Amino acid sequence: MYQDRIRHPALMEKLMTAQQAAALFRTGMTVGMSGFTRAGDAKALPLALVERSRQEALQLTLVTGASLGNDSDGLMANAGVVARRMPFQSDAALRRKINSGEVMFIDQHLSETAEQLRSGDLHGIDIAVVEAVAITPEGGIVPTMSVGNSASFVQQARQVIVEINLSAPLALEGLHDIYLPAARPHRGAIPMLTPWQRIGSTTIPVDPSRIAAIVITDSPDSPSNALPPDAETDAIARHVIAFLEGEVKAGRMGPELLPLQAGIGTIANAVLHGLVDSPFRNLTMYSEVLQDSALELLDSGQLAMASASSITLSAPMHDKFIRELEHYRQRVILRPQEISNHPEVVRRLGIIALNTALEFDIYGNVNSTHVGGTHMMNGIGGSGDFARNGALSIFVSKAAAKGGKISSVVPMVSHVDHTEHDVDVLVTEWGLADLRGLAPRERAPLIIERCADPEYRPALCAYVEQALLRGGQTPHVLEQALSWHTRYRETGDMRPTTSI
Repeated sequence: MYQDRIRHPALMEKLMTAQQAAALFRTGMTVGMSGFTRAGDAKALPLALVERSRQEALQLTLVTGASLGNDSDGLMANAGVVARRMPFQSDAALRRKINSGEVMFIDQHLSETAEQLRSGDLHGIDIAVVEAVAITPEGGIVPTMSVGNSASFVQQARQVIVEINLSAPLALEGLHDIYLPAARPHRGAIPMLTPWQRIGSTTIPVDPSRIAAIVITDSPDSPSNALPPDAETDAIARHVIAFLEGEVKAGRMGPELLPLQAGIGTIANAVLHGLVDSPFRNLTMYSEVLQDSALELLDSGQLAMASASSITLSAPMHDKFIRELEHYRQRVILRPQEISNHPEVVRRLGIIALNTALEFDIYGNVNSTHVGGTHMMNGIGGSGDFARNGALSIFVSKAAAKGGKISSVVPMVSHVDHTEHDVDVLVTEWGLADLRGLAPRERAPLIIERCADPEYRPALCAYVEQALLRGGQTPHVLEQALSWHTRYRETGDMRPTTSI
């Protein structure tokens, strides 16, 4: 039984229940769990840890690739299992614990976590929990629908627990390209010149003696919760496509464009969906997550291949991907996230980075993480890796939210994740502002005219007019700069009642 999944005979002795494996954990441990944006996450161990916490206190530092699925983050947070969490999350219950100060959350660029673990800047991984399709005769772990930080966790952990997921088809084997950089300072260059180049192995290597437990599961990944395109996201997509057509016409890139990256979420997914009807052909992706839109582009013929660290799909698209896996496996590669997001590789390949902003200001600074400057939403994720190092950094957002009560274009962002130095293009449903080569004083009127909701434009123009009287390279009226956020906090509506 399970010989097709556990191909190293001696490892059959490591089979145990999730409850038995949960007994290996101790309070204070740092645990690395597989999972990247709801894909390839451990399914049984989080529940077993919650169950164990009902008998005795258990508090862990939890490190992942990105967010977990199956409500695992929230269940563990509510049970008090998670004391510290990094580098990304998207669970509402965990978010409440973070914003109340009950869970210490370390928000990191996704390319940095494995690097900091390797160099000893962070506490080492005590136990790695990795979901797998199978274990090879040599002890290689075959990941499922994500790689994330799993390979780094396995490399560094004292003990490894493998969850063999029977719902993940054996045909996933060979989809992955596992390459980890050597330790500094004598590290060689990452030998990647194209998005479609394979530079590593198809499995995560591990000494079988370090595998402490094997748990059998049979549960699919949580489906994507991205919403379908709407009129506003369709408009954003049209603006982006028109801009890229202009780049081709100007001779700055060919009709195949440069490799594409798109952040997770509804708006970025919708913009990529818009490329299905675009004139571009033979596109490539070098991204962190592949969503439904990536498969649509592969099916339409626009996209030749896609490289990422995770595949996160709606239920129908997941079924289609598994059903037609032989078709997709020749055109999809999954890598460790420190490779998919590596700043030097992103710079070398010349990525077009497309990410979502919570808000941006009149000078091009972007807030991706904090509502009202204080309350964490999800985390910076990989947007910073691509925004600073890509050939083009594009941020998209709907111009207003909450029925117009919140403007996404503000005098000053309440929290800065991406400075004006890392932002090339801003887009809302109203238009697109190309900020390249513009000084702050030139950016402000363009952003207001092209991107702001018309209801907010007069107040933004009035703010700029008063700020210019104060002077400066980046003019501001400091006592008014965050007044819109204050007004929303106090009244529930950001719309000005005065000229400012």
